[in-house]
Amino acid sequence: MSLPELTYPSDKKSLYFLLKTRLIGLIDGIPYRVSNLANTSALLYEALPDINWAGFYLTENDRLILGPFQGRPACVEIAAGCGVCGTAAQQNRTLLVANVHEFPGHIACDSASNSEIVIPIHEGGRVIGVLDIDSPILSRFDEADRQGLEQIVKTLEEFL
Repeated sequence: MSLPELTYPSDKKSLYFLLKTRLIGLIDGIPYRVSNLANTSALLYEALPDINWAGFYLTENDRLILGPFQGRPACVEIAAGCGVCGTAAQQNRTLLVANVHEFPGHIACDSASNSEIVIPIHEGGRVIGVLDIDSPILSRFDEADRQGLEQIVKTLEEFL
């Protein structure tokens, strides 16, 4: 017996509220960081339209190392300050990039990606990784996505 597919709302405010609620249900009481990140990337990949990659890079020394993700194979290691992910981590701020091909030093793990959003993840006041989401659509991400995904990351930070 298979479960019916969940239909996600097209209104972004409703979508992100539902995603936050589902995320809490997936990770509350689960003490395994990698499992929680894996389920988060699967949830986002399933729910967000027009994306081709959703996942995490985790801080190790002065670089980001590939963590759980959904999508095509990706770059394993990113130096601090390099590409959108390395820059977002180094600057400790969300980066919303409408056209990655215009971003200085962009790292093209998947040539189909055209826009990207990266949100730093914190623990104890320091950046421990980033949430990275790519899309083949130019200007795919907007302020509603930024706010919604920052709430997803805040939820993760509470439970990690």
